[in-house]
This record gives sequence, C-alpha cells and structure tokens, in this order.
Amino acid sequence: MDLTEGTEESKRNRAKKNILWFGIISLTMSFAGLTSAYVVSKERPDWISSFEMPQAFYISLVLIIVSSVTMFFALRAIKKQQNKPGMFLLVATFLLGVLFVAFQFIGFSEIVESGYNFTGPTSSITTSFIYLVVLLHVAHVFGGLIALLVVIYNHYKLKYENGKTLGVELAATFWHFVDVVWIYLFLFLYFVK
Repeated sequence: MDLTEGTEESKRNRAKKNILWFGIISLTMSFAGLTSAYVVSKERPDWISSFEMPQAFYISLVLIIVSSVTMFFALRAIKKQQNKPGMFLLVATFLLGVLFVAFQFIGFSEIVESGYNFTGPTSSITTSFIYLVVLLHVAHVFGGLIALLVVIYNHYKLKYENGKTLGVELAATFWHFVDVVWIYLFLFLYFVK
C-alpha cells in the first residue's frame, strides 16, 4: 500500500490514527513498566501480601466495561446517522466514566480506612504502588472524558455527518484502550500479591 496516495483528508485521517496508536503503545509500555516494578518490589521484606482489593474497584470494573459497550453502540449509531441514540449513548458513556472515577476515589478512601496512606508512616510500598498505578490510569480516564465531551459537543453540532466520524472513532479507540488497561490492572492487582 502506497501511503503517499489518496486525498489530503485521507492522509490526515491516517496520520491522526497513527499518532493515537503511537500514544497507546507508549502508554501500554508505561503500564507494563510499572507493573513490572510492582512484581520486582514484591520481594521486599516490607511487602504486604495480604492486601485486599477495595470493593469499590469491583464496581468500577463493571462500570468501565459497561461504558465500553455503550461507546461501541454510540459509534455504531453515529455511523448509521442515528443521532438521538448516538447522543444518548455518548452521554451514558460519559456518565459511566464519571462514576468510574468516583468509585476509584471511593476505593482510595477504603484503602485509607484500612490504615494505608499514600505517603508517611502509615504508607507501604504495596499501597504506594497501587495508588500510583490507579491514579495514572484515572488521569488517562480524565483524558478520555475530555475527549468524550468534545465528541458530544461535535455530535450535537452535527459534525459527524456523511461518514466523517474520525473524531468519534479516535475517542472510541482511546476509551476502549482505558477500559482494557483497567481490566488488566484489576486482574493484575487481584492475582499478583
């Protein structure tokens, strides 16, 4: 395939998709590095192997999986020019994302109630890693929420007409990425103690 051929718009769209994928690969490497450091740190004598996952993290897992489903159907509706269902599903995805973030912070409060803080005398390397990894993920979810707000606004302004759905496609790809990362982190933190 000759990447120099095609319209200027198709070249720009391809470049934007490639930039997103480059970012996703970079972020994947960051999370892989952090989880690798977590595994290496497990050998420390002060590691807490009995740490229990906060109940709020289980709820947030369900919320982000459901939000990925709503995002999938939102993209599908928008591509079919079904504007009202598309808008409803975009807003539902956004609200589920906000709830996800809220339950992440509820999970942090559960960790603090268990007696573990991020820093200080009641902190541990175990919980500090958990705070760091989860907060990094939450930061990316915030980025996804901002992207969703832009997509909701653009959809309201009918900018995704006539097959011009690149913006919502990019937002959907990133949203599914943060979903997969949370599933990975949840399973990792649940099984690697």
